[in-house]
Amino acid sequence: MANNDNSKYAKLVPIMLCFFAMGFVDLVGIASNYVKADLDLSDSQANIFPSLVFFWFLIFSVPTGLLMNRIGQKRTVLISLIVTFISLLLPIFGDNYTLMLCSFSLLGIGNALMQTSLNPLLSNIISGSKLASSLTFGQFVKAIASFLAPYIAMWGATASIPAFGLGWRVLFPIYMIIAVIAVIWLGATPIEEQRPDKASGFGDCVSLLSKPFILLCFIGIMCHVGIDVGTNTTAPKILMERHSMTLDDASFATSLYFIFRTLGCLSGAVILQKISSRKFFSISVACMLVAMIALFISDLKAVTYIAIALIGFGNSNIFSIIFSQAILSTPGKKNEISGLMIMGLFGGTIFPLLMGFAADAVGQNGAVAVMTAGTAYLLFYTSKVRN
Repeated sequence: MANNDNSKYAKLVPIMLCFFAMGFVDLVGIASNYVKADLDLSDSQANIFPSLVFFWFLIFSVPTGLLMNRIGQKRTVLISLIVTFISLLLPIFGDNYTLMLCSFSLLGIGNALMQTSLNPLLSNIISGSKLASSLTFGQFVKAIASFLAPYIAMWGATASIPAFGLGWRVLFPIYMIIAVIAVIWLGATPIEEQRPDKASGFGDCVSLLSKPFILLCFIGIMCHVGIDVGTNTTAPKILMERHSMTLDDASFATSLYFIFRTLGCLSGAVILQKISSRKFFSISVACMLVAMIALFISDLKAVTYIAIALIGFGNSNIFSIIFSQAILSTPGKKNEISGLMIMGLFGGTIFPLLMGFAADAVGQNGAVAVMTAGTAYLLFYTSKVRN
């Protein structure tokens, strides 16, 4: 029994390092703010960057689910890490508009491959009722990379000794090195995968959306990631608009969001083993709803910080619960369901675009209104969560 536990632990460690690499995609929030400042862009122009990253989830997620049926989940994760490595290499050579578009596109493609394949890869080691808490722990590890990104960028931008002459872009080579370690470690780790009886076609995969519960989960994922990317991108802008803060000072808001998202993931991994998924989901959504209302009715800096923290905590376990609900509802179609759910991350394209236009029109309250609409859907979805 002890040997079996040790073997499971040995496989979990490189997978969790891959979850850390998965968090690299969240650097797009703080990076887009620095690119906006460097290139003097408008909100709608700058929000193209996070939107572009998540656009590729619409294109690649379902095909990745089908690819896993052919080459396996582990090999697909390795391909995703290689694409991520290339995306992190490009900004070392500059931050002009075209180069950053290429970098963020590749980052989105690599992350689409990774998120589609890494979650079901974990389900080969952890299954059943423990899957939601294990996925939440993976999200905790992912969130560590997310909240470190603004600090690394700030250090690079403000260090008295130039960070390799890259300024805020120093975060790209740092994360690139970790991606290389993840490729080597996972590649050397044997994992026995549950292979499908037969390969599904694209039509078979998309047709799963005709199942009402799967469709509800899909829309829920869209709202979750829209709020996630939206807060990541907009939190510093709220402080800059309402309190005339500089970008370097306001970028703490992004870190605050990810700090509380990280704490939420860590506590969620424990709480989900004690209480039902529905009860914890309802608590999480309530936190976000209170935060959205607070952002509307108060301009106090302290209230803004508290609201950002509540969104981070509340949104931290939404993905894990929805994803595990979808997987467990149709266990024979794990790869296909994973592809569909990760395609829902396309919400990270739709929300920032709408928020950018709304912010240009009426200020950051417009962006908050778009996120509030996503929170309202999650409130509706709460009643559909199965215990």
